[in-house]
Amino acid sequence: MSYKLLLPILLMGNLCFAQHQFELKDVSKNYDVKINVENCENNECSGKATVELFDKKTSKKFQTLSSDDLTFYLNEDQKPTSNIIQLYNEQSPLIFDDFNFDGMEDMAIRNGNESSYGGSSYDVYVFNITKKQLVPSEELTLLAHENLGMFNTDSERKRLITYSKSGCCWHLTTEYTVLPQRGLFKVYELEEDATGGEKVKVTKKEFIDDKWITNIKEYPINEYYKEN
Repeated sequence: MSYKLLLPILLMGNLCFAQHQFELKDVSKNYDVKINVENCENNECSGKATVELFDKKTSKKFQTLSSDDLTFYLNEDQKPTSNIIQLYNEQSPLIFDDFNFDGMEDMAIRNGNESSYGGSSYDVYVFNITKKQLVPSEELTLLAHENLGMFNTDSERKRLITYSKSGCCWHLTTEYTVLPQRGLFKVYELEEDATGGEKVKVTKKEFIDDKWITNIKEYPINEYYKEN
């Protein structure tokens, strides 16, 4: 196995534990990464963890971040994946991207299963050019806790996309942009309501020219989901 059990026992807070360490080289544009996590068994790791970032150019340690419950599975190479966000499927323990579209690389670290329906939840950090460090983003972390796992990033349109649901038959897709000095701003919603059984009520809302435009249509349920 490619991960290493590090001894002696290490200390994090008031809890002592032996750590399993993973080294990741190609997950980020700027950093090499070492993950130290408390528990690994049967290709699944979880528990308290630290994530050490090393500057690719200098190899010097850049920053250490932590997670109370860094849960992930090991791939066929016995390493954690990275940068995978699949709805209802795999979501990696580490996500690197430019979440606020300022040209700097940001980072999300999985921390438990606190999003909707017990899905993956993340602590999100953005690069602060003044402090020259990754700093916690409360509003982006909230976005990654209140929906179906980690949000998606559309870098071309500069949108963050979330998904939520209620049971089998109600789904909501929401898109946000990030405004300088103001943070997240909702610009799009797509609500698909099939709770009636025979038809799907589709409500589309878009923020255009400083006002919301709403369009509502109904489709036979078999035709709608066949096309979508």
